[in-house]
Amino acid sequence: MHDNTLNIAIVGMGPRGLSVLERLVVRLGQEAAEAAAKAQQPRPVRIFTIDPGEHGAGRVWRTDQSEWLLMNTAAGEVSLYSGEADGGPWRAGAGPSLHQWLCSRPDEHPGLDSPNIYAPRRVYGTYLHDVYRRITAHLPESVTVVPVRARARWAKRGDERAYQLTTSTGEHLEADRVILTTGHPHNFAGGADRDLLDFASRHRGTTYLRGDSAADMGLDDLPARKPVAVIGLGLTFYDITAVLTTGRGGRFVERVNGRLTYLPSGHEPQIYAGSRSGLPLLARGRNQKGADYRYTPKFFTHEALADIRAQVLDETGSVKLRFREHVLPLMLREVDHAYYATHVRRRDGAEAATAFSAAYTEAVAEGAEALSKLLAESGLGSVPPIDLEGMARPFAGEHFASPEEFHTRLLGVLAHDAAEAELGNVDGPLKAALDILRDIRGVVREAVEFASLHPDSQRDEFLHWFNPINTMVSAGPPAIRIQQAIALIEAGILTVVGPGLEVGQCEDTGVFSLNSSQVDGAEITATTLIDARIPRADVRVDASPLMRQLIGDGCATTHTNISAQDGARFTTGALAVTDKPFRVIDAAGRPTKGLYALGIPTEELRWFTQIGNGRPGPMVGFHADADAIAVDILNAQDTPTAAPTEK
Repeated sequence: MHDNTLNIAIVGMGPRGLSVLERLVVRLGQEAAEAAAKAQQPRPVRIFTIDPGEHGAGRVWRTDQSEWLLMNTAAGEVSLYSGEADGGPWRAGAGPSLHQWLCSRPDEHPGLDSPNIYAPRRVYGTYLHDVYRRITAHLPESVTVVPVRARARWAKRGDERAYQLTTSTGEHLEADRVILTTGHPHNFAGGADRDLLDFASRHRGTTYLRGDSAADMGLDDLPARKPVAVIGLGLTFYDITAVLTTGRGGRFVERVNGRLTYLPSGHEPQIYAGSRSGLPLLARGRNQKGADYRYTPKFFTHEALADIRAQVLDETGSVKLRFREHVLPLMLREVDHAYYATHVRRRDGAEAATAFSAAYTEAVAEGAEALSKLLAESGLGSVPPIDLEGMARPFAGEHFASPEEFHTRLLGVLAHDAAEAELGNVDGPLKAALDILRDIRGVVREAVEFASLHPDSQRDEFLHWFNPINTMVSAGPPAIRIQQAIALIEAGILTVVGPGLEVGQCEDTGVFSLNSSQVDGAEITATTLIDARIPRADVRVDASPLMRQLIGDGCATTHTNISAQDGARFTTGALAVTDKPFRVIDAAGRPTKGLYALGIPTEELRWFTQIGNGRPGPMVGFHADADAIAVDILNAQDTPTAAPTEK
């Protein structure tokens, strides 16, 4: 049966899918109001929200996961509503931040009433599901939202150019527009991952857990008091240690000096972990920024980028930049300015810091000699400069005679980081400077996204070199996680094997081994190995039947960055999309009609798409991306085709 209903399918109903739904409903509400003012009927719209999990929360934020798994963004900085609450019912375009929502229900979530709290992920999932419920409870009369609790397995173009969708439950739907917001993928095993799986399958009693969200790893099944080996020291590592310690009845108690002591329950496994750097992800500074905080860059600006691109075009005939040469110096100038200005403010007050900032800007324009002179005259000549690589790789070139010697060094680094984090991301010079790397992400995106870098530079300088460093120093957990790691090491529950991690297997004994190339006597063995690294998004190995079908049919393709100047190529593994409104590009290089993608499937064509929230206040970034899709869908001139056919 055909009618004039516009049918839209959102595939993936975690935060990104929820943001698209929210902006669609806002725009459709505006349409309905405009139609009513003209005494017209608004067009009918049906929106299918497709996800096998909780709609709004999705898989990563589902509400049945362990309470010990925390967000790494403060509650006051998180909102899924693109506009603030206005006194009316919470609805699309007008609702509370996570902090405001928590404050509205203190009995349900006691102790979570601070804007600077890092809420459990399952609590955030409850908020997300509530946002979904509020949006769908306050729809324009012309709009229907149909939740579909299933996976989308196929999305084929029909005779009338609509998409014929088939779900994992056998349901058949038609949609004129499809938006892919599918989140973290499940990838086919390959390379070392496949070798480890094969090894575990050959040896009875040996377990290998692939990289995934800690909530999906089956950690509760691991036996107590047995050694467990962990690859990776990032956010998932902290999640794993939380589930295996406090999640098993252990307790952290605060000592008189403010440090923590861990009291084991006796049900913990013995945790051994390592990585290339040998350093757990560093902490974010204690949050001191309000929800309405917005940073205005002084050096790394859109105008400065435009000037550099014009210069590069004039010199090379190409607008592609090189990250180390053209982008990094501007970023570091922004970081250094915040670092030194915070030192001055902490020592001499706000007025002195303002005067220093003006002098710093003038000195930068004059050159390195003037800048060195200013730092000396300001009493900052002996302040150690920020070394991002040194912070992220503090053990590079060092060798340790024993695990004990390494742990002494490691505990010193972690204790220093915890102390710096306690100073805050405004008052503490180091963490204030590193937080600038978060504040300037929008400008970084402009500099690096959509093949803006030379292919070699994108691969080697940005993704392989800078991105891990940036993650280490600016995208870490709350400081409590560092303090807990120190306590676990001191209690003997956690052993960090060391830098230069080497992973091995022994066929004769059926055990995995971890060793450090920089620590004598570091090797350990275990029958359980956990990969604590989140799988890289790469549509070439994505196990999703939907993604395989779209690429196989030529409706979608992977992105390749190509330099016309020298023929260099880098295939990123990202789903190729246009710039806003993020239309999926087909195998022939053309935008695919009616198909969009947002978030993690486009990572490495875009950057830092794993963020699962917007911010309160003016609509930028996260919400603006969703809005661009909503506007394009609703402004399209072609006529909708068919209504959905039910099973």
